[in-house]
Amino acid sequence: MNFEEILSAIGGFGKYQKILYVWICLPQIFLAFHMMVSVFTGATPPYRCRESPSAGAGRGSSIPGKLSLNDSLSDSSCFSADALLRENRSERVPCAHGWVFSRETFQSTTVTEWDLVCDKADLNSFGISLYMLGLMVGSVLFGAMADRYGRRFVLLLGIALQTVFGVAVAFAPNFAIYVILRFVVGSTVSGVIINAFVLGTEWTCTKKRMLAGIITDYAFGLGYMLLAGIAYLIRDWRKLQLAISTPGFLLFFYIWVLPHSARWLLAKDRREEAIALLHKAALVNGRALPPTLRVEKVLGGEKQNNSPLDIIRMPQMRKRAVILFYIWFVTVLVYYGLSLGVSRLGTNLYLTQFVFGLIEIPARTLVLLVLPFSRRLSQCAFLALGGVACLLMLAVPADRTYVLAGLAIVGKFGITASFAVIYVYTAELFPTVLRQTGLGLSCMFARMGGVLAPIINMLHNHSPAAPLVIFGTAPLLGAALALALPETADRPLPDTVEEAENYWSARHPDKDDSEMSEGITQTTRSTEGQEQNVTSEA
Repeated sequence: MNFEEILSAIGGFGKYQKILYVWICLPQIFLAFHMMVSVFTGATPPYRCRESPSAGAGRGSSIPGKLSLNDSLSDSSCFSADALLRENRSERVPCAHGWVFSRETFQSTTVTEWDLVCDKADLNSFGISLYMLGLMVGSVLFGAMADRYGRRFVLLLGIALQTVFGVAVAFAPNFAIYVILRFVVGSTVSGVIINAFVLGTEWTCTKKRMLAGIITDYAFGLGYMLLAGIAYLIRDWRKLQLAISTPGFLLFFYIWVLPHSARWLLAKDRREEAIALLHKAALVNGRALPPTLRVEKVLGGEKQNNSPLDIIRMPQMRKRAVILFYIWFVTVLVYYGLSLGVSRLGTNLYLTQFVFGLIEIPARTLVLLVLPFSRRLSQCAFLALGGVACLLMLAVPADRTYVLAGLAIVGKFGITASFAVIYVYTAELFPTVLRQTGLGLSCMFARMGGVLAPIINMLHNHSPAAPLVIFGTAPLLGAALALALPETADRPLPDTVEEAENYWSARHPDKDDSEMSEGITQTTRSTEGQEQNVTSEA
């Protein structure tokens, strides 16, 4: 028997797996908090130059009267009203006493506390980019650790570090420490995301794998919407940071309830532990392991020792990896480019942020409907939708804020759906022995997109069309490249590098399609010169 048949025999998505997904989904809510909180904690309210120390009490304080966004765009926002006469011409005088900020929307943000405006405005975007860099480092670090030490250990470690350092961010004494702590939080977020997803995927049978993978995305969307409500109630950035971080301590009990991946244990030749877990899962699901089970043949009867270099050593895996890496890059680039640029739309920040989170629910629901038919075409279509929506925004006048917001929501819809597809697609194309490493490398390229997103948004100050051109054309190229990937719908997960390399033969697409339509998938795998026919679950 292969592992897919074992999962089917014990209940591929029974009570045991459903309980596991409850534990996997809870951290996803907190991940959304940490990912998007900078929209509020790093917001820049209207401001203008403080003319004298007595004009306001303390850093970031406001003065009577309302400030509008136009105040921040005028000379008074960065320069004093006084002027110096030098060489028969007047020169503007930089603010000597700091700035005053409107408190109509925010009590405090990192911008108001550390005066991240005017010549320091780029530091705000730098902080977001460094957080995204943490996501990139974490995806590689925690991905490699998980393939070596197991999904469970690294997931628990990521949750613990995320909670501790997330709380520490709220007490950062200066901007430098704040950025460093956020970098660490970002690295742990990647560790939790990829390990939770892979752990759930490896416990789920072929037919339910796609459904189970997207369930976690619903939890992320829920966290996205909840953050808008929490931020609306808590307008002080330090209190908001504490509010989204401290609940992580409630997940301490995960030490006792979170299981290992039986598939990973088998790949590491820890058969007794794997059999014990499979027996437990079968018991919870009201099933029993087949009496003919011979675990030594599930993965070829020997320990799998592989290197990340195997991903580029094999020609088919190398081609697929390059395409996947680009799609990850462009998906995250546009996703966070739109999400972090929400304040430029000119609409209510809290309402728009809530709608941006709400739109993720129908986007992922549509993925559930179309993904069973084709991973490849779904990936292509959703990337194209996101890119076209961004390009259409170029034709809308700047004063049509609600039209721009509507197109941005459509673009967010397409890119969110693409995000849901690429997670499932990547997990299905990489083998068990390198799945976590493959996802980690994919996320590394994705986080490169996250690092560049706030930098590209900064181009808006010089050319408002530049970010939209980039966010529009890059996904269209990704949509074209997606057509070169193999179809993985209703196919068993590959376990070894050889199985992944021979996962799908481009020479016989018609045969594969006809077999899948009949519900019986047969793949010929060549391992050490021997052929093995494996029939997957109908």
